[in-house]
Amino acid sequence: MSLISLLIALAAERYLSSSFWQFNTYYQRYTRFIQRTRLLESGLLSVLGTLMLIFLPVAAVYGLLWLIDDSLLHLIFSTVILIVCFGCANTRASYKKYLMSAYRGELSSCALMHAQLRSDKNIPEMGFGQTLVWLNYRYYIAIMLFFIFLGAPGVVFYRLVATLAENPGKDQSCDAPEEGQAAEAQAVSGNETQDAEMSETAEEAGAQTEQDEPQAQQALINEAASPCQQFLFWLDWIPVRLTSFGYMLVGHFSKALPVWLESLFDFSKQPSAILVDVAQKSEDLMVDSEDCTAEPCLLVRLAKRNLLLLLAIISLLTLSGVIS
Repeated sequence: MSLISLLIALAAERYLSSSFWQFNTYYQRYTRFIQRTRLLESGLLSVLGTLMLIFLPVAAVYGLLWLIDDSLLHLIFSTVILIVCFGCANTRASYKKYLMSAYRGELSSCALMHAQLRSDKNIPEMGFGQTLVWLNYRYYIAIMLFFIFLGAPGVVFYRLVATLAENPGKDQSCDAPEEGQAAEAQAVSGNETQDAEMSETAEEAGAQTEQDEPQAQQALINEAASPCQQFLFWLDWIPVRLTSFGYMLVGHFSKALPVWLESLFDFSKQPSAILVDVAQKSEDLMVDSEDCTAEPCLLVRLAKRNLLLLLAIISLLTLSGVIS
């Protein structure tokens, strides 16, 4: 059943591009719900508040799956969760725009899109192809591994932790124009009604206080990113090493093996650095330095081969009865 869900989700994710099938849509609604209900107060922040923020939706998904007795409905619900958590439409769009700009020779546009993608995903300094390798792991390989071992609740858990660790405040940017328009309307109204009574001034002050409260709640959610980043380091520790081992199998094993062994028990090196280093050694990158499309295309093809390898391994484990 896990293999069927994975195959359906991988086939459907590319074509279901509406906001209904995007994880960020539900993440934004969830964080707005947290802000309105004030479930996160300063006294509950740090570890306890972060755990509550993460485990509420995970517990909801686990409870719904536990209540579903029909295996077909269980499969459908798990597959829908997997499709929603799979991939990132913004990353795919940035990759296509990058290639189009590169083919037109607009190198400055390529650099801007690369910098914007790194900023949005809170990724350290690395090349565009290396960034795509890491995001392929984050939005596909890691999701698949957590689904196989922990099911749909594990997928929701990992995706929530990863999203909070990236930069939770950026997902709420859609509210900024409304706040800006409200501020302009208040300024214009103040200029036109200079002789208004003191009661109206008090009401405006109260309205401003109400606007500051969601901002304070958003600040609390943003602070949850710090423990999530530390926790995500350990969540990625084993999956990154398994994924990088797959890169060796589909690439140059002998060249990448020393790098993989060197990082195997390194507890200080970031998971993104380990994955990128092994991927680079697993693929020939003898390309023209002026061709900014060569490295991304080569590394993306390597990542696709690794994903197919993982699917083949899951298929063999399913046929042998190791996983269901």
